[in-house]
Amino acid sequence: MLYAVLVVALVALDQLVKFLVRANIDLGEGVPFLPHILQLTYVKNTGAAFSLFEEHTWILTLVSLAASILLAVLLIKKVFPHPFAMVCLSVVLAGAVGNLIDRAFLGYVTDMFQTLFMNFAVFNVADICVVCGGIAFCAYYLLFYGKEEKEHDAPASEG
Repeated sequence: MLYAVLVVALVALDQLVKFLVRANIDLGEGVPFLPHILQLTYVKNTGAAFSLFEEHTWILTLVSLAASILLAVLLIKKVFPHPFAMVCLSVVLAGAVGNLIDRAFLGYVTDMFQTLFMNFAVFNVADICVVCGGIAFCAYYLLFYGKEEKEHDAPASEG
């Protein structure tokens, strides 16, 4: 239940920020956010990261839907029962759903965060969720998955 609340809260935040950007910033225009670091620039992205698969939104919509279903099943069945893994998967699910909503209802994803200190793709809250949650889950899986069970199963040393 707590993980569902996290997913809903992050999706709501993502959709709120996207709505505010669409309502207050003209397409292609930028508004200062963090001087010399980040500005809000309204971009319609019909592709994936870095506009890959541009103009193939329907394929990306199906991929987002499949990924969302898979993540929801992993969470419901508690395939990775550790709380950290559950949080990571919840954050990734929120990002997938946030962008899925845009693709399904708008035909594009609303992006807005543009870095000023380097040339990088414009991104959104959902993208942040997918990347941060995905990296954190990979770190959990590579460094900790399976090790917590072994520690509990090991017999106490006799002394």
